[in-house]
Amino acid sequence: MGLQDLPSKEQALPGRSNRMPITNRHFINGNVLQPPFCDHLQQIIFGLGCFWGAERKFWSLEGVYTTAVGYAAGHTPNPSYQEVCSGMTGHNEVVLVVYDPAKVSIEQLLKVFWESHDPTQGMRQGNDRGTQYRSGIYVFNDEQRKAAEVSRGFYQQQLAKAGYGPITTEIIDAPEFYYAEDYHQQYLAKNPHGYCGLGGTGVNCAI
Repeated sequence: MGLQDLPSKEQALPGRSNRMPITNRHFINGNVLQPPFCDHLQQIIFGLGCFWGAERKFWSLEGVYTTAVGYAAGHTPNPSYQEVCSGMTGHNEVVLVVYDPAKVSIEQLLKVFWESHDPTQGMRQGNDRGTQYRSGIYVFNDEQRKAAEVSRGFYQQQLAKAGYGPITTEIIDAPEFYYAEDYHQQYLAKNPHGYCGLGGTGVNCAI
């Protein structure tokens, strides 16, 4: 298998039943990272390249209650970072965004998502290559799905005008989210000079 190939369930690593132990407090705002969350809050999961930079794009937005990085949309239960990087889990590096829809709209979150990466690159983002760097939106309800699909169609038109190819972003119902290791959580706040390979296209997404 190559870096661009997703493993089948039979090919994927077996994983483990134990969940990843993490500190259940956001390094910046002190809010919890794990559910249960208050009823008025909603969740959505984004994959847009290396999750260190992806998480930073969302944690400072007004109306975002908490963020956490992890793995989703693969086969291996409770994978490690090394296993995900091997390409043999099928997972994507993702960020869980928990937000108050009365303070920040799904359209505003989608605008940040689209403008923060190049969604036309398939199984890579810049110099980061592999299935764990694919573009994805993982929705929890029909409203989020409709908004994601509408915004994808709109942004495709804008990208095409700028000379970009087809968007490769997957939009699917949110699969199980596996929290990444503690040191990955809010990594760029803990390590301000850490690596961030995220870069957008420069094309505005005026939803």
